[in-house]
Amino acid sequence: MHLRCAVLDDFQDIATTAADWAPVQDRVDVVPFTRHFATEDELAAALADFDIVVTLRERVPFPASLFARLPRLRLLIASGMRNSVIDFAAAAEHGVTVCGTQSASTPPVELTWALILGLARGVVTESNALRQGGPWQSTVGADLHGRRLGLLGLGKIGSRVARIGTAFGMDVVAWSQNLTEERAAEAGATLVASKEELLATSDFVSVHLALGDRTRGLLGASELALLKPTAYLVNTSRAAIVDQDALLAALHEGRFAGAGIDVFDTEPLPAGHPMRTAPRLLATPHLGYVSWDNYRTYYGQAVEDIQAYLAGDPVRVLG
Repeated sequence: MHLRCAVLDDFQDIATTAADWAPVQDRVDVVPFTRHFATEDELAAALADFDIVVTLRERVPFPASLFARLPRLRLLIASGMRNSVIDFAAAAEHGVTVCGTQSASTPPVELTWALILGLARGVVTESNALRQGGPWQSTVGADLHGRRLGLLGLGKIGSRVARIGTAFGMDVVAWSQNLTEERAAEAGATLVASKEELLATSDFVSVHLALGDRTRGLLGASELALLKPTAYLVNTSRAAIVDQDALLAALHEGRFAGAGIDVFDTEPLPAGHPMRTAPRLLATPHLGYVSWDNYRTYYGQAVEDIQAYLAGDPVRVLG
């Protein structure tokens, strides 16, 4: 009897073509789902007959209650090697092996700069006007050269963003709770004394922190109020680091020039979500990790994870 493998959130319908599933096709039937299951009830019903599940990033929570409703599940594969929405203790209790895959840091770096440049030069506004018969030039671009780029977080992604900032001739500064002057200097950045100083003095602020107890809600109404009226905020990290209500209020009130956001409190965004219509917002549907190379890695290594599990020697085990 073949095992059944569900691939969740395959929005582009490429899971079976981005990788070669031939090594497991004699034992596994792969079923991609191109729609998102918004509730645990929907997810439990859809996955009831599957032995293996492949899930993208941290969009779909797997709490203890869901594992209890999936008695057939034996292998859960998550893209990336860190996942905060899987209950690993519950997985072990229910006999489910959890494995990960590698994930490149370059795609979110590139998207971060797409958002920064799109905001700075009014790309969407000007492109829409040109295509729709609107005015010929209606915005004045914000310069990058000589301006300050403030990075909240200077890990793999933040460090690469910093180096590109220096290539643009920007003054790059950074802050996080454990960042040292030496580590900042290695990335071409200068450590500032506090996040308040970074927010108040930067022309562009970009968030590159992991989500945890110390970073959840790190930027609330009082922090956003420190931004210059001409400043831009970019978040390609995790939505919960920036208070979503405070961000919406600041955008509607025009407290700073604009925001580029790739992550949201609910994904996919519901049709009537206020983020869909907020002013001064350049928004993308969580594209940070979405690139051909990353997808080849995710699904290619998912196949490897399945092979190893079937051989009795799981690899890239999480938890």
